[in-house]
Amino acid sequence: MGGDRRAGAASVARPGGGFIADRGGSGGLRVNERIRAREVRVIDDAGNQLGVMSLFDAMKAARDAGLDVVEISPNAVPPVCKLVDYGKFLYEQNKKAHEQKKHQKSSHIKEVKFRPATAEHDYQVRKNQIIKFLGEGYKVKAMIFHRGREMAHQDVGRAKMDRLLKDILDYAQVEFGPRMEANILLALLAPKKGAAARVAPSAQDN
Repeated sequence: MGGDRRAGAASVARPGGGFIADRGGSGGLRVNERIRAREVRVIDDAGNQLGVMSLFDAMKAARDAGLDVVEISPNAVPPVCKLVDYGKFLYEQNKKAHEQKKHQKSSHIKEVKFRPATAEHDYQVRKNQIIKFLGEGYKVKAMIFHRGREMAHQDVGRAKMDRLLKDILDYAQVEFGPRMEANILLALLAPKKGAAARVAPSAQDN
């Protein structure tokens, strides 16, 4: 009898044609007839608890509302499913994932190190590295290390930092600095709005 109900579930019609069970899940989610449990705990699209019911009845309720049955907690007993528009549900999930990834990047700080005597080629490579990181949404700590006698000529390091900040003006906003901490002149840089669209080709190549 249970098999008959599952067979019926696979052919539930969606309003306007097609079958509600035709959609397959992605990202590890089971949707509609791909859900394996015979009974599920159901939540509607407004977050209201509809209780425990057979998968067939859950799909019928989804059909009546023009929605899909999405298994959101497969390890629960019984599994928890939500009646949602699956396309809209995926869009919202992807949007949340993007925001989380963006937050993770903004809280992760990359470090790029210079010396007062860093050669021109190495300076350009490191500068483009900074531009690339900023374009990817990371904050960057630009650091100029002074050693030995270089501490007596800090103006050389500061001049290099001033040049760097000028060179990346279109891509960065300075959150703090430049300032000396022990033997390091540093500045914390954050992406400027729209910087990702202006990343120089040379920065993307490095």
